[in-house]
Amino acid sequence: MQVIGKYKGSNVRSASTEPHPFNLPPTGGPCTPETAALNAMTVSTLEWIGSPGEGFLRLLDQTKLPNEVAFRDCHAVEEVWEAIKSLQVRGAPAIGIAAAYGVVLGVRTSGDVRSVCAYLAKSRPTAVNLFWALDRMQQAAEREPADDRIAMIARLWREANQIHQDDAQTGRRIAEQGVHIIEDGMGVLTHCNAGALATAAWGTALAPIFLAHEHGKRFTVYVDETRPLLQGARLTAWELTQRGIDTVLLCDSMAGHVMSQGKIQRVIVGADRIAANGDTANKIGTYSLAVLAQAHDIPLIIAAPSSSFDRALPDGQRIPIEVRDPREVTHGFGLRTAPEGVRVYNPAFDVTPASLIHAILTEKGLIQPVTSTMIAEVLSKKEISNASS
Repeated sequence: MQVIGKYKGSNVRSASTEPHPFNLPPTGGPCTPETAALNAMTVSTLEWIGSPGEGFLRLLDQTKLPNEVAFRDCHAVEEVWEAIKSLQVRGAPAIGIAAAYGVVLGVRTSGDVRSVCAYLAKSRPTAVNLFWALDRMQQAAEREPADDRIAMIARLWREANQIHQDDAQTGRRIAEQGVHIIEDGMGVLTHCNAGALATAAWGTALAPIFLAHEHGKRFTVYVDETRPLLQGARLTAWELTQRGIDTVLLCDSMAGHVMSQGKIQRVIVGADRIAANGDTANKIGTYSLAVLAQAHDIPLIIAAPSSSFDRALPDGQRIPIEVRDPREVTHGFGLRTAPEGVRVYNPAFDVTPASLIHAILTEKGLIQPVTSTMIAEVLSKKEISNASS
């Protein structure tokens, strides 16, 4: 059961005796020669197959990585909802794109755009890109009301496809705006997965890293494993090593020690929702990294598209925090790792105060210092300059 709310004792729950739904095999080797050809540079996180009226959404099943490259075909909106909820598709931008295509699938059955959007909005509460994409779909339907179901479906599909294409371009622009942040010989620490797997292409936090590597810069990326579902170990390390980038995997609790050794010069992470003042919700553990980075005088940089800003929220205190199934903690990938009956608190995100953030990297430029005024100024830009030129 999903719980939404503040950090309250009522969110501490006992783990079920049943295996948790994120049930990867506890063992496994590298991709086979057959699946290795489908690597991080060629595989699509999600794509629409077929016509708007009869096609379907194909998702890369990220719960299977890195042991298997597998896909899930979604022919109904309920399947998209489940794929978002179960993290088969994850990452704020990718969730938004999947939901937009989910609207197309839902309207093909019900014809009611508003109810389909309301249904998809309940899949996950924190990533604002989900609600941003659903708002765009509703606006598209309201702006040009269709006379028949076929015309409406075609119109919604065009909007979903535009959201998809826009995100791919946004990732590239984030890369161009931030490539100068990565320098030769540098150690960069990242958390969770904010690469191409989390978006249409390129990613957010990993985007400048990918482009810097293409430019011939040599550096090391330190990757937090990211408990409890190991998105850093399973996904980020896979993306980086597939591209030949020097990668070192760390347990989350090792970050402070590695910083104290002088191995880290930048911390770059993504975001699921950014409030008007710059407070940022991201994968649980980001706040701890921010405190450690400040203690070691290391810049923490948030990388996110403008669609991840929720300027209706004045600060991070009002960001809804998803609390997930206790079995993600007690039954790591199908294996019990805690005593039966122990109570569990499993928030998926935390909020890093703007005061701990050195800068926010967007497709429209670098927000620095991180203040409400500077955020409004940068996001209001119409023309996007190429910072790498």
